[in-house]
Amino acid sequence: MKKILGYFLRGLLILAPIALTVYILFAFFHWLDAIFDINGIPGLGLAVMVVLLTVLGFIGSQVRPFIVLGERILNRLPVINILYSSIKDIFDALLGEEQKFNCPVLVKVFAQTECYKLGFVTQDTMQAINRPDLTAVYFPDSYNFSGELLLVPRENVTFLDLPSSQVMKFVVSGGVAKL
Repeated sequence: MKKILGYFLRGLLILAPIALTVYILFAFFHWLDAIFDINGIPGLGLAVMVVLLTVLGFIGSQVRPFIVLGERILNRLPVINILYSSIKDIFDALLGEEQKFNCPVLVKVFAQTECYKLGFVTQDTMQAINRPDLTAVYFPDSYNFSGELLLVPRENVTFLDLPSSQVMKFVVSGGVAKL
């Protein structure tokens, strides 16, 4: 009986990640198809979304002043400016031309212990708050798309010679992914 339970759990460990990935992708494609309901052709929503985003990107690169004007308007609206600027900053940090999470570091969390956290330098110095001795380090949460920002003494920060994407995957996976 114990052996059968072991086989069952191993099968679950094999199938669950694949099934959840397929389910999430299917739900996403179904959602896109529902948005662009064109003659019920499966996958057409994804194709339309790719074309629209590409065209929007092309237009945006050609008419930059209009986009800047639109951003200025959004940044002057109360409440909306906080929401819009936060979302834009996150997308710029992850996907923009000057990606922010490209400097992985190992940070000694407490001076008296050998406890460390993996993170990403977002500001090398905190001169803006008159603390040039501090470095801004973002620590993503495991199994989540959130995190925390700590200002830590520079001497507690060790820069890593590793790809940022690999370190992010390691942290987000809770340390399960290989470094």
